[in-house]
Amino acid sequence: MFGLGIVGLAIYAYTIYDVVSSNFGGQNDKIVWVLVVIFLPFLGTILWFLIGKKATL
Repeated sequence: MFGLGIVGLAIYAYTIYDVVSSNFGGQNDKIVWVLVVIFLPFLGTILWFLIGKKATL
């Protein structure tokens, strides 16, 4: 079970890195996405990969 926690933490950290390093919108958009991911870790990660990442392409 400990291994799943490590994997979850890695995905969470990668999501925050991906939001910060993406080129889209302005600084405010990045701040909003980072806050969504921080305050809603599971849901925020899913939303970023389903909605946010598509907006950056």
